[in-house]
Amino acid sequence: MQPSFPALADPQHAAQFGVADPASVRRLRHLVQDHAEALVAAFYDALLAHEEARAFLHHSVVQERLSPSLRRWLIDLFAPEADGDEAGVVARQVKIGEVHARIKIPMHLVMAGAAVLKRRLAEVLASEPAAFDLLRLSGERIDHALRLMSQSYEKGASNRARLDEAYRLFSLDQDVNFERESQRAGLMEWSQKTLFRILASGGVDGAGALSASPFGLWIRHRADFLFDGSPHLARLNEVMERIDLELLPRFLPGAAPSDLAAPLTALEAAVDEVAFLLNEMFQGLAGMEGGRDPLTRALNRRFLSSILSREIGFANANHTPLSVLLLDVDHFKRINDTHGHPIGDEVLRQVAEAVTENVRPSDFVFRYGGEEFLVVLVETGLRQAAIIAERMRQALAAKAVTASGLAPFHVTVSIGVAEHGGHPDENYLVKQADDALYRAKQNGRNRVEVA
Repeated sequence: MQPSFPALADPQHAAQFGVADPASVRRLRHLVQDHAEALVAAFYDALLAHEEARAFLHHSVVQERLSPSLRRWLIDLFAPEADGDEAGVVARQVKIGEVHARIKIPMHLVMAGAAVLKRRLAEVLASEPAAFDLLRLSGERIDHALRLMSQSYEKGASNRARLDEAYRLFSLDQDVNFERESQRAGLMEWSQKTLFRILASGGVDGAGALSASPFGLWIRHRADFLFDGSPHLARLNEVMERIDLELLPRFLPGAAPSDLAAPLTALEAAVDEVAFLLNEMFQGLAGMEGGRDPLTRALNRRFLSSILSREIGFANANHTPLSVLLLDVDHFKRINDTHGHPIGDEVLRQVAEAVTENVRPSDFVFRYGGEEFLVVLVETGLRQAAIIAERMRQALAAKAVTASGLAPFHVTVSIGVAEHGGHPDENYLVKQADDALYRAKQNGRNRVEVA
């Protein structure tokens, strides 16, 4: 659904696309069509020279889709419809701005690309008899399209920033004392297991890293929202990195007990510092705002874009896997029609409980739709995600749903699984999971399908 931009549909904006000399428009249109491939190539050659732009353009799917899209945009900008269909032209520029905001392409990169296009167009037009008029017309249309994109981009970026902040506030609405004690216990459990490993063998392998523990995953994927901007969090991450990269490698298999004293003292001091910083961060929390689905207690879908976008950015920056599950309760309409909506609500509540029980504290469970749930599995590849999905499916199939006035009964679910492959748009990943879910339902339901 396109957002409404009434301010963009007035006569002033219509005039900006230029009711120009028809002959000039036709000539410009033909020139753009004839040189479209070269213009697109120049655009990407220039942007790929920028390291910041490569982060958005490196993915093969982006290049395969954006090159034809840019070519089509250029031609459409000077097509006959642009002279008479102002609303359609505006809507297309608005949509492009929305996509740029969603995948967080900085607007200055878009402007840089537009400058390349205008410069190459100027070279193409230089030998034309009416070069000045054609150059002015092309510049007006490109500049006006960019203004529309910029307005849409700013609106999308502003909405995303508000959602990020809303989710941070929502995070504070959890039982802070319970969360603090849970993470303290997680840190203590890691410390004890690590100590036992050291005393048993003298060494700790990579799987025993603090950052790979449930506590470490919680810090990596939850704490940024909860303690946004806290200097203690930055310091805590530094200490965790020192533990994993400097202190743990000092414990070597077969080391004599006398060789362990100094490393153990250093490790104990570092763990104590992590515990202190964690306590300081929780002490500083203030302000609360609710944000869970009131029925299932799963995360509200409005936070999905903010969270999934952040996790995609994290996965791309750190080269870690990321997967999503999209789960649908089979024949849910039949349950509602047969037993009534109160029973259907109870089914959803118990399904949400079972889903949450089968994921880690660092993962995210969303109420995605009426009877759909979406799960974000951080640092999880496709194979492991499929195993988790199958375990979840079996657990739900075996679970006896209890509801007032009815004998216990069973429900099943269909699940689609997809892994992030580098594409920066979270909608692309969700669409893959949705396609896999559709196959699961088409192939008989009560099954897991992988994208």
